[in-house]
Amino acid sequence: MAGIYIHIPFCKKACTYCDFHFTTSTVYLEQMVEAICKEIVLKKNRLANQQIGSVYFGGGTPSVLPTAALQQIFGTLETHFNIASNAEITIETNPDDLTAKKIADFRALPINRFSIGTQSFYHEDLLWMNRAHNADEAIASIKRSQDAGFENLTIDLIYGYPLLSDEKWKSNINTAFELQIPHLSAYALTVEPRTALAHAIDKGKQRNVDDEQSAAQFLMLIEEINARGFEHYEISNYSLPGHYAVHNTNYWKGVPYLGIGPSAHGFDGNDRLINLANNAKYIETIFAGKLPETVETLTINDRFNEYVMTSLRTMWGINLKEIEMRFGAVYADQTKKQIKPFVANGQLLMEQDTVKLSNAGKLFADGIAAELFAEDNE
Repeated sequence: MAGIYIHIPFCKKACTYCDFHFTTSTVYLEQMVEAICKEIVLKKNRLANQQIGSVYFGGGTPSVLPTAALQQIFGTLETHFNIASNAEITIETNPDDLTAKKIADFRALPINRFSIGTQSFYHEDLLWMNRAHNADEAIASIKRSQDAGFENLTIDLIYGYPLLSDEKWKSNINTAFELQIPHLSAYALTVEPRTALAHAIDKGKQRNVDDEQSAAQFLMLIEEINARGFEHYEISNYSLPGHYAVHNTNYWKGVPYLGIGPSAHGFDGNDRLINLANNAKYIETIFAGKLPETVETLTINDRFNEYVMTSLRTMWGINLKEIEMRFGAVYADQTKKQIKPFVANGQLLMEQDTVKLSNAGKLFADGIAAELFAEDNE
């Protein structure tokens, strides 16, 4: 089943490391919600005859929206799309937004999954990141959500930053497990251009990221999650069996999805559709009855490379028979040749027609994928 992604570009604060499209000003909040609803209507025929299996509110911080705004968006979605009764409907939230009242409001909406931006359970680390919540709120928000009946939770954690010792990282992991969440996303801190963190590092006010620290903490996490019965089903995602994120898993498997909101991306099975990353121009274009998107036509090489990149990140890996079926024998034969050195050095594992990353290979996932990309097969 297809999916819908809705980008809500509002945050209370600017995290030092974040390069996503957002604003801390809510001046245009009402107009933005109206524009998002108008875009839903303009795209109502994009997934014609397809049932929607997932809706994902990302951002930004969607939990900053008033309940009435979310009701307006859900009403528009339900009017124009066939959303499955068992669809996964996720909203990204910040711990400080998850008050008892807000959670109660969410219970009255179709939302059935929270993605909570915890990042750390240490207050000094959260200050360093310029997060809007503190360590107590991080824990309380999870418990409060569970008490209200939201059992399908995932939290985000970050590792590999200068303040995070191995002892603190292990404590963060243990706290996540003690809270009995079924899903965890963990990301190595990366220094993105034009962020506050990048500027501080350039000025010598902050230490840069240590790649060896990131690698060691990544392997530490893998060891801990394996001991707890979690599956490492995607490079940055871990869950109990059967608790995979439906929306993200479908993205990695190439299932079509609609992108709504400024900077949102969509995929129709062949082309990538990219919305304008400018709030004022997005609103202006939508109100003029036009779609603020560009279409990136994907060549067969593009589609193959995307399959390699996304599939290799997952525990399901690359399937050589699927490559031959979808892209042809030339691509399959080329892949068989290109994987040989990585199988020989233990970074890739070959199981019948499936190729997967070993734990050692996961440290070099992007580089290995790039070596398997096609260039001259058209």
